[in-house]
Amino acid sequence: MSITSTGTIAAIATPPGDGGVGIIRISGDKAKLIAKEIFRPAKDSFSSFKPYTMHYGTVVDADSVEIDDVLAVFMPGPNSYTGEDTIELNCHGGRAILGAVLGEVLLKGARLANAGEFTLRAFLNGRMDLTQAEAVAEMIHAPSRGAAQLAKVKLSGVLGERISGLRARLEELRAQLCVAVDFPEDELECLPLEQMQSEVGDAAKNISEILSGVERTKAWREGGLAVLSGKVNAGKSSLLNALLGRDRAIVTDIPGTTRDFIEETLNLDGLQVRVVDTAGLRETSDAVELAGVDMGRDLASQADLVLLIIDGSKPFALADLDPQFADKAGECLAVINKSDLDQADPSPAEIMRKAGYEVVEISAKKGQGIERLAALIREYILKGAGEPDPDALVPNSRQAVTLKKANRELEELLGDIAMQVPYDLLGVRLESACSALSEITGEITPQEVLNSIFENFCVGK
Repeated sequence: MSITSTGTIAAIATPPGDGGVGIIRISGDKAKLIAKEIFRPAKDSFSSFKPYTMHYGTVVDADSVEIDDVLAVFMPGPNSYTGEDTIELNCHGGRAILGAVLGEVLLKGARLANAGEFTLRAFLNGRMDLTQAEAVAEMIHAPSRGAAQLAKVKLSGVLGERISGLRARLEELRAQLCVAVDFPEDELECLPLEQMQSEVGDAAKNISEILSGVERTKAWREGGLAVLSGKVNAGKSSLLNALLGRDRAIVTDIPGTTRDFIEETLNLDGLQVRVVDTAGLRETSDAVELAGVDMGRDLASQADLVLLIIDGSKPFALADLDPQFADKAGECLAVINKSDLDQADPSPAEIMRKAGYEVVEISAKKGQGIERLAALIREYILKGAGEPDPDALVPNSRQAVTLKKANRELEELLGDIAMQVPYDLLGVRLESACSALSEITGEITPQEVLNSIFENFCVGK
């Protein structure tokens, strides 16, 4: 998708599927004209679309056959979401109805919008900067209430304003350096190196403060991943079912029932956690089962938390652990299952405690200890961070990478200043830092970056 966007566009702005209400959004210079051609008002007194007012009527096709009763609202540019004339038709939410209404809109001269094109237009028309545009997508896809609040802070424009303020100050420093380079023989006032060092250090500190919340809020923004690992018939699938409160995985006494992985999402007091049941660990010559075991190990290496499921009723030794999880007590939680049965001697729970693992004893079959386990999963994934600060300013992954790039330039610049490197070389560092900050707010963001951002939006937003 090009960073330019022309013509009048239209799309269904509500999620696919059947619902009580569905919205068709139209944006562009022909939006109002198209609406007039297909909208038949219920009131004889209707003369035109009064801005920001719901007008009741029907949408008709080319043969004047009624398609649906609708509420139509007109939002004139530049004071609309996209900055252009915008019409929204609130229809009944059936897929057939929405498809028919959208079809009439397209027949009258609109084209189907690309993914994220409405927000792209808002960005191109100056209605929001790039941090706000990205926050729109983050709000839509937020896996938790905490993530939605973090996105809302950025949607207000606070991050963009802070980044722009930092860049403006660095641009001032750069201008003063340029004066010193271009007019070395003139007695022009130039910023002393000590003051420059202070200004650059302050900017680097500000960027570090913005970055400080990235790891702390990662689980809220992206959700967590917990992987169930252990020997065959240890009770991994039974535990998945117990955590979900329903039968999702097949449970039998036959070893190796789970050959692939099964993934489901839990909501643990507002935190979204993907829980994956993997193939049981054992020596096997079955190529399919072996592939499942390897896949499980790969998932475990990516997990925020690995639950080591151990059958407490059978003899156990530390050597029985998969070597992948040996000496990783702080990254794994030992879950001793089948606590309703007589426990082996020595107790697997005691063996794991002595090895430094935190242990929780459960009975997946009886549902015992499941609530405590769920609370521990949440605590481990959050790493004790708790609820995010509702006013926290936290960049997303793209923004964080670019901020780190800018900060590296500033740290190198501080070193160059200490070594009294010539002014023209200092200016190169400042230019690179300013360019990185501009990428965040969208002033000079490369086209491929913009494409990747807006292509991840849903169509209609």
